[in-house]
Amino acid sequence: MRLNSVVPDFKADSTKGPIQFYDWQGDSWVLLFSHPSDFTPVCTTELGRIAVNAGQFAKRNTKCLAHSVDDTQSHINWVNDIKSYCADIRGEFPFPILADPNRQLAISLGMIDEKQRDDPESAKTVRALFIISPDHRVRLSMFYPMTTGRNVDEILRCIDSLQLTDRFKAVATPANWMPGSKVMILPSITDEEAAKLFPKGFDRTSMPSGGNYVRTTENY
Repeated sequence: MRLNSVVPDFKADSTKGPIQFYDWQGDSWVLLFSHPSDFTPVCTTELGRIAVNAGQFAKRNTKCLAHSVDDTQSHINWVNDIKSYCADIRGEFPFPILADPNRQLAISLGMIDEKQRDDPESAKTVRALFIISPDHRVRLSMFYPMTTGRNVDEILRCIDSLQLTDRFKAVATPANWMPGSKVMILPSITDEEAAKLFPKGFDRTSMPSGGNYVRTTENY
């Protein structure tokens, strides 16, 4: 799935019953993330940490949806392990895990390792992650090897950036940006336009090239 591709509607069983993706998504953002298989150690920590942070995703109007190429009963048993391992998960496990035992959804969304995609015995989903906007488009994707766990704080930071730059289309977020810190004004915005958009001011950085392309502001 390339950036701005439309995620096709699909129906799949899950730990919270059948899901018709578009109906389930509604007007929310979605974090869709896959795992190689159930009962794997790194994945157990990831689902646990995302579950612990469920309230943070909800604040951002973002629904979480996990995926693994095992059946629903296996997922249910795995959830019990995850809740036991991550004791700070409160109440019911907060998001569904999609069942995909025939790997059709994984293949359609490009979540299968290229070397294994045609081998049903060994094919495993890579650690794929998609942030999907309410119009069903992939706005950000990350692919991790099976040996590297995800950083939940970085996922939240990316959602914050995407939602901010959707609201304020004249800006982008720089490296290591955190909510509340300075943003960068897009080069396509003239100084005159920037002065109107940011009446409280913005900063220019002189560059050796003479280019006027590094402008920042915290007044957004």
